[in-house]
Amino acid sequence: MTLPLPLTIAIVIAAGMALSTQAPLNAALARTLGQPVAAAAVSFGVGFMVLTLLSLLLGGPGPLTRLPAATWWQVTGGILGAFYVWAVIWGVPMLGVVTTVAALILGQMVAALVLDATGLFGLPVHAVSPTRLAAAGLVAAGLVMSRL
Repeated sequence: MTLPLPLTIAIVIAAGMALSTQAPLNAALARTLGQPVAAAAVSFGVGFMVLTLLSLLLGGPGPLTRLPAATWWQVTGGILGAFYVWAVIWGVPMLGVVTTVAALILGQMVAALVLDATGLFGLPVHAVSPTRLAAAGLVAAGLVMSRL
């Protein structure tokens, strides 16, 4: 699905806002359950149910029946997502939401620069320019400033 650029950016900004909101919600759940891993499991379980229902509504069972054709590395994103959710649940109470999100964004930018430069996983290659490095540097500066 191709959308106009401003709408695409707005949707991604909204997703970022959702992630920042998800962090304290999951941290509160961890306090109630008494364990960050259990809270992450519940978060993933609810997300799994919602996404499975949405997938079935949008495409029927067909797309899910093609899962056996996926390579092993194509399904490891769930492991990375689980690590992300756990790290946020664990980090928010100690760092606060702003610092946790700044650290997450810095990590995302570092990985994105590597992925763009190498074209791993079939991605198109994008040059790592001084401007893009400066953008990551500004995020790093924001992370430092969030702790002052």
